[in-house]
Order: sequence, then C-alpha cells, then structure tokens
Amino acid sequence: GDGGGSADQGTGHVDDWYGAVDGGNGQDVTENLLGSVLRIDVDGEGTDGRAYAIPDDNPLVGRSGLDELYAWGFRNPWRISFDGEDLYVGDVGQSAYEEVDLVASGGNYGWNVKEGTHCFRADGCPDATPDDVRGGEPLTDPVIEYPHSGGEVSGISVIGGYVYRGDAIPELNGAYVFADLRAEGRLFVSPVSKGTGGLWPTRLLDVAGDGGVVDRVLSFGRDADGELYVLGTGSDGGGVYRLVRA
Repeated sequence: GDGGGSADQGTGHVDDWYGAVDGGNGQDVTENLLGSVLRIDVDGEGTDGRAYAIPDDNPLVGRSGLDELYAWGFRNPWRISFDGEDLYVGDVGQSAYEEVDLVASGGNYGWNVKEGTHCFRADGCPDATPDDVRGGEPLTDPVIEYPHSGGEVSGISVIGGYVYRGDAIPELNGAYVFADLRAEGRLFVSPVSKGTGGLWPTRLLDVAGDGGVVDRVLSFGRDADGELYVLGTGSDGGGVYRLVRA
C-alpha cells in the first residue's frame, strides 16, 4: 500500500486512527487490516505482542473479526480528518468514481460490492451483507461522490481534506474542502449536510492561481484556529499554502 493517513482527537487523546490502504475486496475483517479504518490506543499496554492496546468499545471486540478495526469496506483510504467527533475519509475509487465517507463505528462502506453509490462490475448489488455475515450489516453510501470524467468536479484520485472552521473565509465555514490528484490544482467544496440523506452538493472552489501555483494537491492541514493549508507541487516546486480570501 501507499499509506492512507492518520489522525487523533487533539490534546489528551487516547485513541489514534489510521487508514489502512489497498483493501482488495474490503470485506475481509478476519484475516487482514487492509481496506479499513483502525482505532488503537497508543498509550495503553498491549497484549499478544502488540505495541498498543485496543479500546474496549471497538465494534468487533468480542466478535468475529480483528479488534483493531473501526470501520471497513474501503478500497484505498487517502487522508482522514476529524471535525469535532465526525470522522471523514477520502476513499480512492477503482475505475469510475471517487468518494468521501462520513465514518461511523462498525460502518461498512461497500467496496468491492459498490464503487461510490454504484454497483461495481454488476447489474445489481445488495444494500447489506448476507444475514450470516455480521447479521446483515448495511452498506453505507458516501456523502460525497464525483466521476472520473465529465464536468468541472471530476478526477481520478481523491485527496481527502478538512471541514473549514476558520475566520479568514466566512463563506466556507462548515464546508468540507478537498481535492483530486489530477485536477490541475483545483479545490472542491461541499457544504456539510448531515441528516439530509443522499449526496452532498459539490462545486469547484474558485482559488486565485488555479492550475498555476499548484499543479497537484497532495494533502491538507488544519490549524488550531480552523484555517486550512494545502500541500502541493507546481512548475516552480512544492510548497505549503494557506487558504485566504482573495
């Protein structure tokens, strides 16, 4: 794998969170950790040769499956971030769609039954696992999806971002900002719309110097004030850029 990302919940955290990439079918929770979000206690005393402890409330503790797992059914998690208690994961697609997931404990995000909200290589697909697989758990759709071609919001490899909570750009407050590796340095924005059902609306974010200063966005960061930073490369080399109002 090529590394998905990690996150914690700030000062005094107990748990660290990791995206484990290259998930294969994404549904194997008993043999490997791939295609999953992991939740471990790096400050706790591990057992069975582990250098970490397992939180008691992880969803598969005491059940069939690997105790480290927090959520599964991902293809290739690429950057994860918290907004308060909400956990966002950008998941790179296979052949047609990219997605961002709002992740919950024990959630199954569908790969390789589904790619985004669509059936993967099938005319039809179930909305849950079989009854004999963890009681028929539902397959959770992403909150953001975009295609590999067509329209200004498109690309081939999602770069997960952050929810903006700063003061520099008030109109972005409460919106998820992210990018795509192929999108010529363009940024995308999606207002957080929890509880509405369906996909969140997504649009191109007008950024001064689009396609010139940064040719490829690689990652994002958010500081203690909620301001966002973009790591990218361009014709003059790489750099870290802070988002401000033009």
